[in-house]
Amino acid sequence: MSRTAIYPFVAIVGQEKMKLALILNIINPTLSGVLIRGEKGTAKSTAVRALADILPAIKVVRDCPFQLFPGEAGNVCRECPRALCREAIINREQVETIMRPIRVVELPVGATEDRVVGTMDLEQALKKGEKHLEPGLLAAAHRGILYVDEVNLLDDHVVDVLLDSAAMGTNTIEREGVSFSHPASFTLVGTMNPEEGELRPQLLDRFGLCVTIEGINDPEARVSIMERRLAFDEDPEGFCRNWEEESGQLVERIEKARDLYPKVLVDRKLLYEIASYCLDVGVDGHRGDIVILKAAKTLAAFEGRAHVVKSDIDKAAELALPHRIRRQPLQDVVMDIGKLRRQKRAIPGS
Repeated sequence: MSRTAIYPFVAIVGQEKMKLALILNIINPTLSGVLIRGEKGTAKSTAVRALADILPAIKVVRDCPFQLFPGEAGNVCRECPRALCREAIINREQVETIMRPIRVVELPVGATEDRVVGTMDLEQALKKGEKHLEPGLLAAAHRGILYVDEVNLLDDHVVDVLLDSAAMGTNTIEREGVSFSHPASFTLVGTMNPEEGELRPQLLDRFGLCVTIEGINDPEARVSIMERRLAFDEDPEGFCRNWEEESGQLVERIEKARDLYPKVLVDRKLLYEIASYCLDVGVDGHRGDIVILKAAKTLAAFEGRAHVVKSDIDKAAELALPHRIRRQPLQDVVMDIGKLRRQKRAIPGS
């Protein structure tokens, strides 16, 4: 293996809900990402970084700093600093494309706003009327996954940038009246330790799914974790080779689910089940309903079914609603949505 070996996603022991939430976002990026909450040492970062080996391929313009699909070419390309590609677009010539895996781009907690959004050479812009750009992390993450470890510790101004880009699907670089915009549609994946503080509500709501994970209590599973980690540390390349077949099977299953998703149907009575679920547990707004619907369809596709069943709704609600329940001050994020719903329904008049 020519690059640094990454611990295989399929070799992670337990934490099935976390792994499922990540897989669903690969199949269906419109789920708007996942927030993984948990104490230290529970494989949060390991799982996200391991996604690199199971991500499907996408078509991009070769060497494009903005990760554009050929059909996205337009004003961005006309102002892009890459002269050859720019001329081809202006002359309506076909540009060279390649297939490459979706990327996982990591946003460091201490990243500056310029590092995130990109920078512009004002001197060149003002003197020559040319826009010389240095694309930021949002450009690199377009059509991919933007990973933020310890997302709850991000500076507020960076959080504001992420909120704007997540809402609009566009990133704008503005300096002294000169501006440049490019597509920035990405899946936001965040990990955090709740003991270090909670997220701003505006950012919390931007995550489509949310899972809370804990350390594994089963002794046999803990032994497996130790054995696998030791084997990986001693021979990373050999360990990864041992898991290649299972990784390949998961990639194939994900690709089939991506193809099947648009064909998955939902009976209207199940839409009422989703609406009742959200009303029963006390969810504000309608984003929760929509995310449950998308997640349920994605679950069905992952299972190879063209119809959603009630168990898909139940699973989807467990992933889509924990961070959307109305909470009292200092109350933690709800972990068991099904239990909460049963409790609410048992109360007379509720």
